[in-house]
Amino acid sequence: MLFPESWLRSLVNPAINTEELSHRLTMAGLEIEDTAPVAPPFSGVVVAQIVEIAPHPNADKLRICQVDDGSGELLQIVCGAPNAAKGIKVPLAKIGAVLPGNFKISKGKLRGEMSFGMLCSARELGLSQDHAGLLELEESAVVGQDIRQALDLDDTVFEIKLTPNRADCLSLHGIAREVAALTGAPLKAFDYSPVEVSINDKLAVDVQAPDLCGRFAGRIIKGVNAKAPTPAWMKSRLERAGQRSVSALVDISNYVMLELGRPTHVFDFNKINEDLVVRWAKKGEFLKLLNGQTVELDEQVGIIAAGDTIESLAGIMGGDATAVSLETTDIFVESAFWFPEAIAGRSRRFKFSSEASHRFERGVDFQNVVEHLEYISRLILDICGGQAAPIDDQIINLPQRNPVSMRVARCRKILGIPVETAEIEKIFTQLQLPHTFDGEVFTVTPPSYRFDIEIEEDLIEEVARIYGFERIPDNPPKALAAMLPSNETRRSEHDMRYVMAALDYQEVVNFSFVETAWESNYMGNQHPIKLLNPIASQLAVMRSGLIGGLIANICHNAKHKQTRVRVFELGRVFSRNAAVKDGDLTVANISQPLHLAGAAWGPAVPEQWAEPVRQVDFFDVKNDIENLFGKKAELLRFVAQPHPALHPGRSAAILLDGKQIGFMGELHPQWVQDNELAHAPVVFEVAVDALSHVGLPEVNNLSRQPLVIRDLAIWAPVDLPVQAILDTLALHQKDLQELDIIKEVSLFDVWRDVKSESGERSLAFRFVLQDPQATLEEVRVEQCMASVLNVLVNAHNVRQR
Repeated sequence: MLFPESWLRSLVNPAINTEELSHRLTMAGLEIEDTAPVAPPFSGVVVAQIVEIAPHPNADKLRICQVDDGSGELLQIVCGAPNAAKGIKVPLAKIGAVLPGNFKISKGKLRGEMSFGMLCSARELGLSQDHAGLLELEESAVVGQDIRQALDLDDTVFEIKLTPNRADCLSLHGIAREVAALTGAPLKAFDYSPVEVSINDKLAVDVQAPDLCGRFAGRIIKGVNAKAPTPAWMKSRLERAGQRSVSALVDISNYVMLELGRPTHVFDFNKINEDLVVRWAKKGEFLKLLNGQTVELDEQVGIIAAGDTIESLAGIMGGDATAVSLETTDIFVESAFWFPEAIAGRSRRFKFSSEASHRFERGVDFQNVVEHLEYISRLILDICGGQAAPIDDQIINLPQRNPVSMRVARCRKILGIPVETAEIEKIFTQLQLPHTFDGEVFTVTPPSYRFDIEIEEDLIEEVARIYGFERIPDNPPKALAAMLPSNETRRSEHDMRYVMAALDYQEVVNFSFVETAWESNYMGNQHPIKLLNPIASQLAVMRSGLIGGLIANICHNAKHKQTRVRVFELGRVFSRNAAVKDGDLTVANISQPLHLAGAAWGPAVPEQWAEPVRQVDFFDVKNDIENLFGKKAELLRFVAQPHPALHPGRSAAILLDGKQIGFMGELHPQWVQDNELAHAPVVFEVAVDALSHVGLPEVNNLSRQPLVIRDLAIWAPVDLPVQAILDTLALHQKDLQELDIIKEVSLFDVWRDVKSESGERSLAFRFVLQDPQATLEEVRVEQCMASVLNVLVNAHNVRQR
């Protein structure tokens, strides 16, 4: 919101400079984002009047002007402006003047004729980009007066940024109230006295929606001159506040809105054919607005109608059918209170915003409706003339302003300072907040223009603002330094992120809203949780898995010529559980567990001279998962299982203690092709709960005895999982004493004769044997290996190679 400092100071004029005023407002919560001078610096320019004008003898487009600058002698100025004419008053840059850009004026000769100065356009003075002709001044301008004084150019435009709760400051009057409270300067009293009523005409208004309109006031004014010029002072204030001057009636309405925060609407009375009705719209109705846009309405939008003709979008924008024009002679001026809940978000549905809706959806004063209507009526009568009818004021359903209590002790505790009771009372008085005090508690009745005061903390904030945040010391908090107990059996989410980063994965944070196709393709979820109001059409459902976002990350990087991507995300997923009963209501039960997912694509290791390029595969990511689980990896099992997102023969369910906790595998070839990837990413997703619990560290003595290494190669059925062999050995190691010296078993070779039809493959295992107490003898080693072979033969029908 923009406003000129001169307009504000006409309402309250504290004895502080512009910089201090800006600082005070900002520190009180009304942030001044920027200040800018109305005009750039220049000097030596005065008001002048063209007394005589004659053609230039040596140039068709130049003329010689005799100009009165108030010095008593006429100056000769050569000018080429097309609007230069006898009698008009214009800016004159005298000899020695300095214009914007450090352009100095001196006497010169143009086509043989002397020129003692320069007549200026608005662009040459830096006031606008208009350079079509000279800047014509008002007839009342005093010849010889400095142009900066004549046009009030030593002014500053403030740009203020308001939080949504401070609707009371969306006007000069509201800001002036704040300045008065902050500085103690007196606030100008507005003249709300009733205008003279000379006609008895009335337009009946039927308010049928008390939840839309709480109060409606209006009056007829006949015989107005819509062609009357807008006064220069009003036009100047509007332009400096960012409003374009349209016509006198429109300008007056905009002026009152900016000065008092009261949006009003002026109808062309002769275009209203029937009595007005305030109601909710009906589905399928249409309205052409003042901005030329035609909108389709429904039951969620309020309107003002005349019979079957819709005249206005309530609290948002008027209709084109009853808009005033320069031919308008009779008007109906409307001033109403629209409930914020009935206006909020409506204009955005139609993809536009208006100054009126911006105010009404935040809350507009409902108590001074008639006073403000009298104020705008006086401006209309003074500028456009006419005869006013009496005001028809209907009070239908006004908001209740419940008293709000603030405990002094609570205020002191929140602010951290012993603010005096007398100072709190003074602050409430300065803010014009009606209050009482019983010795412990202040009770404040919020004014009709303060929609932001509802709870105790709101009053504490008011005290802090006016007391001054700069007066509140910034003492650091004091707390005893004590060691807190840590749970060694629980791993935090931060720890999980640290491990993933150590495994060369980069963390990403994706939207919880995803495309419907992702849920269907990647998660096999045909009925995802839909959003009622998605932020984008494609982000329409809640995710039930994380891999869709990771695949999108890989695709984005691949399109930007990245050749190796390893990403992970830790976030919530969403799925429906069975509905639960809450009394007579059935409530949808939504599960929101935390999942950890990762995706790897491209070379298994960064490109280097010592390693050949090899694409990441299933077993690389399987190893990362085992490292992620740490010691619990011993309990992990990877069981072949199909998944909608994964390759049918290269996917597995991840089991922990026999319970499925996630899945992993290569992306399905169909989705690889659809995403235009050169090769398939390997992805995984696990429940965070399974990662959270870890066992206590176990401390064992290191054996000083030497290790013995033995290899064993067997022929095993192709469909026999290696994990089954390892599980069998682990199970029997507890029962057979000769096997307790096995410290480690690892598979180091797999081979199969492609020409053979036996259905067997060769598996070569390496065993690390050690006794913590004594050096192993060959006899004991041979007994151990014989027992291993015997166990595997009996359990899985394998044979030694």
